[in-house]
Amino acid sequence: MGKIIFFEDKNFQGRSYECSSDCSDLHSYFNRCNSIRVENGNWMLYECPNYAGHQYFLRKGEYPDFQQWLGFNDSIRSCHLISSVIQYRGSHKIRVYEREDFRGEMLELTEDCPTLFELSNYHDVHSCHILEGSWIFYEIPNYRGRQYFLKQGEYRRFTEWGALNGKVGSLRRILDNY
Repeated sequence: MGKIIFFEDKNFQGRSYECSSDCSDLHSYFNRCNSIRVENGNWMLYECPNYAGHQYFLRKGEYPDFQQWLGFNDSIRSCHLISSVIQYRGSHKIRVYEREDFRGEMLELTEDCPTLFELSNYHDVHSCHILEGSWIFYEIPNYRGRQYFLKQGEYRRFTEWGALNGKVGSLRRILDNY
């Protein structure tokens, strides 16, 4: 079971809202979000209602201001608990491709990758196949920039994971941390 607490002000101050499951619209609970405490679970937060806009992956811990979770602003409008059913408790395996529809050069990974550019001859990922586990794509190396949550399955083009382009600088496995 997950538990996350949203605070309107920095350093866990101001109006707060506690949540333990998915919520497609948080607007009625708080006006802005400047700090978060994750007590249990892995969470994907979204800038807009209905799981849209910039995405932010948070695991257990304290985030005293929105820059701590790499936020672009203080807007959090929906959240998704990444359940242990989605998380694969064993190995992780992903194949990334330089072109749409699984074409072009392919790279298979089973571990986190802080700098994808160092492992491949291409700088974009246009499709991927997640064979095992759940992953987070980051637009910039060293787990920075826009984030995208991907669960097991096929993604024939980058728009299927919500990206505006194929820029993937790093990727990380989602490990169970309950």
